[in-house]
Amino acid sequence: MTYAEICVRLKKAGIENYAREAAILLEEFCGEFSEDKDFVEDKLEEAIEKRCARYPLQYIIGKWWLANCEFFVNESTLVPRPDTETVIELAVKILPKRARFADLCTGSGCIAISILDLRPDTEADAFDLYSDTLKMAEKNAAHNKVAERFTPILGDVLQNELLGVRKYAAIISNPPYIRTDVIDTLEAEAKAEPRQALDGGEDGLLFYHAIVKNFAKNLEEGGFFLFEIGYDQAEDLCKIADENGFTCDIYKDLGGCDRVALLRKM
Repeated sequence: MTYAEICVRLKKAGIENYAREAAILLEEFCGEFSEDKDFVEDKLEEAIEKRCARYPLQYIIGKWWLANCEFFVNESTLVPRPDTETVIELAVKILPKRARFADLCTGSGCIAISILDLRPDTEADAFDLYSDTLKMAEKNAAHNKVAERFTPILGDVLQNELLGVRKYAAIISNPPYIRTDVIDTLEAEAKAEPRQALDGGEDGLLFYHAIVKNFAKNLEEGGFFLFEIGYDQAEDLCKIADENGFTCDIYKDLGGCDRVALLRKM
């Protein structure tokens, strides 16, 4: 099967970035990319069939890239997305020197690990409810050589005593923020991702309310919350911030959509 034939199959299946994905599949399953060679490989054919069925490319190859890091992923983790780089870039810029921060709903660990990679003076406690997910985050921390500064902790972010008496320079989170009634309308690829990592409750704001209310006491003097948010949630986050005595600054992602909320104590 040639590169051009793979492109045709992916394009017919509705894959937007079919050319790039075809190249990735060849490199991953055949060890090389060529526009001319005719490849015969059972694993490649199986991968193409899965992708044409709209199974996520990232799960097919078992990894993906974000910021400067490579992350292993599977169905226990969300797929790292470029939008999240806005959170990472801002955290790297504003975290104080030698900061310790918390990453709530860490998933693959992509936020905490990327920050640790770019800020070698920092340390992170990474929390997740699911042991399989947390094991993947641990694996990614080791793979990206930040394990000694990355502490995985199993626990429920919705429990108000999760952080105990710990104090942090920042509490960072990309929590579930899709409204429950919207999840079944998402693209096919998203439906393969863990539903519990998407479902933010009836209004999509369940985790933001809980985190701000429960863990303000765990911020150091001058500390802040940093959230990834949905493109239409800026006004809601500003309201949550105001109700809890915080200011709220909104930052846009590379696509120009509202994507990050920075909350500081008034």
